Amino acid sequence: MTTIPAPNGFIWGAATAAHQIEGGNTNTAHWEFEHAADTTVEEPSGDAVDSYHRYPDDIRLLAEGGLKAYRFSIEWARIEPEKGIVSKAQLDHYRRMIDTCRDSGVQPIVTLHHFTVPRWQGRDGGWYADDVVDRFRRYTETATRILDDVEWVVTINEPNMMVNQTEAKIDTEQGVNFPGPSPHVAQVIAKAHHASTEVLKGLGHVKSGWTVANQVYQAVPGYEKERDEWGYWREDYYLEQARNDDFIGVQSYLRTIIGPDGPVPFPDDVERTLTGWEYYPEALGHALRHTWEVTGGVPMLVTENGMATQDDSRRIDYTTGALQGLASALQDGL
Repeated sequence: MTTIPAPNGFIWGAATAAHQIEGGNTNTAHWEFEHAADTTVEEPSGDAVDSYHRYPDDIRLLAEGGLKAYRFSIEWARIEPEKGIVSKAQLDHYRRMIDTCRDSGVQPIVTLHHFTVPRWQGRDGGWYADDVVDRFRRYTETATRILDDVEWVVTINEPNMMVNQTEAKIDTEQGVNFPGPSPHVAQVIAKAHHASTEVLKGLGHVKSGWTVANQVYQAVPGYEKERDEWGYWREDYYLEQARNDDFIGVQSYLRTIIGPDGPVPFPDDVERTLTGWEYYPEALGHALRHTWEVTGGVPMLVTENGMATQDDSRRIDYTTGALQGLASALQDGL
């Protein structure tokens, strides 16, 4: 058995997203898209695993597994079902989740936005709407009503993936993502993030930041310039925006090799996960080092990592490899 010691104060936890596990999030723009007649989504969220009602059991199981933190998202579409209309009942619901964490000895890490927006915001243009920065600031102000004893708050999950998906071309067969960056939307979301952190810093006790999907861009020898250009608006811009934050969330699953024309398809004989990605546990160590370098040493939380598989032995191998990369980074002072 491999033993990797963790330093004092290290936070072991698990993470989820409201749209993926709560079920019944019918008021989001995602729900509309997933259930449209011409949708390309094969598995809409539906009832999911009904965590909206089963969260006490989820948190109990998490605590019984020895984990000390739970990162979960609160759903903007529930809290503000119509523009300017706040649901006290939904705020109370999420406050009960926070209290359940506390009662179970689990530290809540609250994410304000995990991909989804309310239907009304989607119809107003989503992140293209003229007033979206102000709307997100106001939503953050509303959420602070239940954050009086919450230490860690994520403003926005994986903004780079949200932006990239506006023009995404995804080749699941080859395990290669071809996202098209949109600097305008990136800058709008960055403004929303900074507006949100300004509100949260005003509370005095909250550590705030956002999470970035780390793609671990690696160059075919001789194409380092192309790698850097490819990665800037897809990752590094978002890391730069975190330089004044209290922390940044590192979210790592894979690497992407860049050649003269962008991502290079994986060879046919490469082991892949169920998502079509290369099995590459070393990604986390690379992601931590790159994030540390670009942000200038902003404290890091690994807010997502893992692999999609039905083979638990390979999951254990992957997790062990990822933790070895993390341990190495810690030993080097990151």
